[in-house]
Amino acid sequence: MTPTDPAASPAPRSGSGTGSGSGTTAPEPTAALVERAEALALLAAETARARAGRGRLVLLRGATGTGRTALLDAVAAGAEGRGVRVLRARCAPDKDGEALGTVRQFLGRGPEGRPPFYGADAQAESDRCWEALRAYAERGPVLVTVDDVHHADGASRRWLVGAAERIDTLPVLVVVTERSQYDVELRPAGLTHRLPPDLVRTHTLAPLGQEAAEALVRAARPEAGAAWVADVVRAGARNPLLLHALLDDLAGLPAERVPVSCAALYPGAYAAAVAWWLESAGPATGRVARTLAALEETEAAGTRAERGGDARGPELLAGAAGTEAPRTAGWLTAMTHLGPLTGGPGAVRWAHPLLRDAVLAGWTDARRRLAHREAAEALLRRGDRAEPVARRLLHAGTVGAPWASRVLGDAATAALDDARLDDAAAFLRRALHEPLPDTLRRRLLTELGSLEYFFDAAADGIPRLVEAVRLPAPGHERVHAAIALGTALFGRGETRAGARVLRTAAAEEPDSAPARAARVALVQLSDRDLELRREMYDWLGEEAERCPAAVGPAGRALLLRYEVTAGVCSARDAVRRIRALLAEPAEPLAEPFLLGTLAAVAQWADELDEAERLVDRALLGRTFSVLHPMHHALHNIRTDLAAARGAWDWVLAASRARSAALRQPGPANGDAHALIALVETGRTREAQHFAEGFDLREAPDSWELNRFLYARGLLRAASGETTAALHDFLECGRRQASRTVVSPVVTPWRSAAALCRFALGSRDEAVALAEAELRLARVWGTPRPLGRALRVLGVVTGRIELLREAVELLRDSPADTELIEALLSYGRALRAAGDDAAGLPALREAAGRADQAGALRLRAEAETALGTKGPAGPAGASGAVLTAGEHRIARLASEGRTNSEIAAQLHLALRTVETHLTHAYRKLGIRRRGELTRALGRGVRG
Repeated sequence: MTPTDPAASPAPRSGSGTGSGSGTTAPEPTAALVERAEALALLAAETARARAGRGRLVLLRGATGTGRTALLDAVAAGAEGRGVRVLRARCAPDKDGEALGTVRQFLGRGPEGRPPFYGADAQAESDRCWEALRAYAERGPVLVTVDDVHHADGASRRWLVGAAERIDTLPVLVVVTERSQYDVELRPAGLTHRLPPDLVRTHTLAPLGQEAAEALVRAARPEAGAAWVADVVRAGARNPLLLHALLDDLAGLPAERVPVSCAALYPGAYAAAVAWWLESAGPATGRVARTLAALEETEAAGTRAERGGDARGPELLAGAAGTEAPRTAGWLTAMTHLGPLTGGPGAVRWAHPLLRDAVLAGWTDARRRLAHREAAEALLRRGDRAEPVARRLLHAGTVGAPWASRVLGDAATAALDDARLDDAAAFLRRALHEPLPDTLRRRLLTELGSLEYFFDAAADGIPRLVEAVRLPAPGHERVHAAIALGTALFGRGETRAGARVLRTAAAEEPDSAPARAARVALVQLSDRDLELRREMYDWLGEEAERCPAAVGPAGRALLLRYEVTAGVCSARDAVRRIRALLAEPAEPLAEPFLLGTLAAVAQWADELDEAERLVDRALLGRTFSVLHPMHHALHNIRTDLAAARGAWDWVLAASRARSAALRQPGPANGDAHALIALVETGRTREAQHFAEGFDLREAPDSWELNRFLYARGLLRAASGETTAALHDFLECGRRQASRTVVSPVVTPWRSAAALCRFALGSRDEAVALAEAELRLARVWGTPRPLGRALRVLGVVTGRIELLREAVELLRDSPADTELIEALLSYGRALRAAGDDAAGLPALREAAGRADQAGALRLRAEAETALGTKGPAGPAGASGAVLTAGEHRIARLASEGRTNSEIAAQLHLALRTVETHLTHAYRKLGIRRRGELTRALGRGVRG
C-alpha cells in the first residue's frame, strides 16, 4: 500500500468528502465542521500535550457520513500550521492488504530517506516501524492520522494499539477515525476495546442537530423558505454526507419543493452518497434497509388493501430480509435516533420519500417483488390473518404455491363481507395470476367480473364472466357464473342475450337443481322486460300446476310474490304459504331466491322481524356473487324494512353508501326511500336537489323507477306542487298496472293520487281512487295498507268514523308514520267539526309521536294544526303557546335533565333540543333554566 496524498486525489463535488473512507478530499472546513467545536477543542488540547512531549492516542468515532474525514483533515491542517510534522494514512476495504500496510503508508520512507523495512520477520518489521516513528519524534512533534482504521490490516491495528501504550513519553499524537454505527450484521470489536481508558481519548461524532442542519442548508440556499429547508433536512437525515450531496444536486433547481425521486436530481451525488452509506453498513444492513423501503413504498398509493405497516415491525422485517430479529430491532432503533428513520415500533418509515427512493435505487423490480413475497411468508409463518399476507402478495411475483391463492381468496371474501369492494377486486385480480384449478378460477372470475361490472367504471366485467362460463366445470359450479353473466347482460339492457345464457344453463341438465336455479334466476330477472316477464310467469305458473317439484320451492315463492302484487292473495294466506315453503328441503343453489322472495312477502305482511331473519340468513350464508340477482334484492329488502320502521337516518346512510359505489342507470330502490326520508325529516330543499340529480327520461323501465316516481310525487305534494305530484302518482300507477302490480303493499299510489285529486277539487275522482285502494287493501288485510286507505277515504269523504277506524287499526301496526298521519287527519277532522276536546289530544299525540320518530314534516303539520285553536301546552306571559315538542322538552329540562339526556331520551338531535328550549324561554318570558318550573306551573293547559 502506497502513501496517499489527499491533494493529489481528483476533486469531488462539494459535500462528497464528508464521508468516511471515501478516499477523496474534504469539503471546506466551515461547511463540514458544523457542531464540531467540542471535538476541535479536544484535539487542540491533545496536540498541545503532544508538543509538550506527552503523546496519546485519540479515537474519533462516528456513523457513516458524520464528517470524520473532514475533521481529521482540519486537525492535520491546523497541526502543520503550528510546525507539527503530519504523517497520514487512509484505509480502504482490502481483504488482501499486506501486513503493516497502513503503518508503512504513514511512515513512508522514514526520516532518513530510506524504507525501514528489510523483509525480516513480522516482529522485526514491527520493531523497525516503531524505531522509525521514534526517529521522527526525535526531530520534533509528530501527528499521525489514520482515517477509517476499521479497514486497516490486522498487523497495523495491533501495531497502533502497541504504540498507544508506548507514546506517552514521546511528542507523538496519533488520531484515528473509526466507523461506529449499529449494523444488522455484528461487526468486530473496535480498535481500542482492550486499551485502558487513560491511554486513549475517545470522542463520538453525533449527527447534526435540527438547528445546525437547517443552518447548513440555509447557508447554501439563503433564499429558501422554511418548509423547503425542513424538507431538505429530512431527506438528508441530518447527515453531513447526505446533506452536502443533496444540496449539490439541488443547486440547479428552484427552492420550491424537494423531489421525491432521484430521477429528478442531477448529477446524482445524493444517490451515490446513499449507496456508499449503505455499502459501508454491510450486506445484511443493506438488505434490511431496502426491504423496509420496498414494503413502505407500496403504502404511498393504492387501495386500502395495498397499504399497511403490518410487515414493518422488527420480527417481520427480519423474516422478510433473512436477518436476526434482535439485531434488526436494534438497527431500527439506532437509525431512528440518527435521523434516517422516523416513527414508532411497528410503524417505522424512512424520513423522506426521496431517501427511500435512493435506498431502493440499488434493487431491481424482481428483487422488490421478492421482498414482498418474503414478507408475506413471514406473516404467514407468524399466523396472521389472510389480509395482511395478501397485501404483500399484491406486490409479489407469482408464488406458484397453493397457499398464495388460498390466502388471496380468503382476503377477498373478508373484504367483500366488510363492503370494501376495491380491496376485494385487488385481491381477486392478483389471485388470478397464480396457477389455479378450473373450479377455483371460475369462482374467482365470477366474483371479480361481478365486482367490476357494478363498481369499476374502467371495466364492465362481462369478459371475465364469459370466461368463467366457458371454463369446464360441473353444472352446479357453472350455474353461478351463468347467473352472474345473465344478470350483467340484463342490467346492460341485453335482455334476450341474458335470457339465452340462462336458458342454455338450464337446458344442460333439465331436471337438475342447477337447471331450476337458472330458470328461477331468469324469472327474477325478467322484471326488466315486460314481454319476457309475462312469458316467464305464464310458464312458471303452468309448470307449477303440472309438477310443483319441477319449479322447486323458490319457483313457487316467486309465484306467491306475483299473486300478492296482483292483489289476489291475502296476508294470512301468504304467511301460511311462507311457513310451508320454508319447511321444505332446501336447494342450496336456489335458496337465495327462496329466502329473498319470502322476506319481501313477509315484510309486506308486516312480519318485519321474520323478514329480517330471512334476509340475515340469506346474506350470512352468502354463496353467491354481488352480481347475483338476490344480492341487490336482499339489500333492497333491508332498506324497505328500515323505512317501514321509520329509521330514516339508517335509510339515508345506506343509500349514500350504495349509491356511491353502485353503477346503475336510473334511480334505485334505496334512492326512492332516501327521497322519502328527506321529505319526512323536513329537508325538503335537500330532497328537491336530490331528485333533480336523476334524469328519468334516460332511466330504464323497472319497478325501481316506479317506486322513485311515487317518492318524487310525495316530495312534490309536500312542496305544494299538487298537479306535478298527481302526474307522478298516476304515471307510477300506469307503469305498475302494466306489470300486473296492483296491490297497495308495493306503492300506494291510488291513495296519494286521491289526496291530490281532492286538493285540486276533483272530489268524485278522489273518492273513486280511495275506494279502489280500500278494496285492494281489504283483500291483503294488514293494518298498514288498510289503515292508510281508510284514512284517505275518510279525508276525501269527510267521514270521521273512517278516520277513527284507521287510528284504531294502525295502533297495532309497526308503521308509526301511518299512525301519525291518521292521528293528524282524525284530529283535524274533529276540530273542524267543533270537537276540540277530542281533537286536541289526537293532535298532541301525533306531535309527540312525530317528535320521537324524528318525522319533522309531520311534527310541523301537527304543530300547525295545534296552533289554529287552543294551546298545545302552557301559555307564556306573552300569550304565546308552547308547542307539544317545546312543552315536553321544557318539562324534562325543569326536572333537571341536561340537553344531552333529553336528546337521548327523545331520540332528537342536540341542536333540536337547544332550539326548542330557546323558543320555550322566549314564549315563557324567562332567561334561565331555573325559572322553568315556576313558568310551566303558571301555564294553562288546553
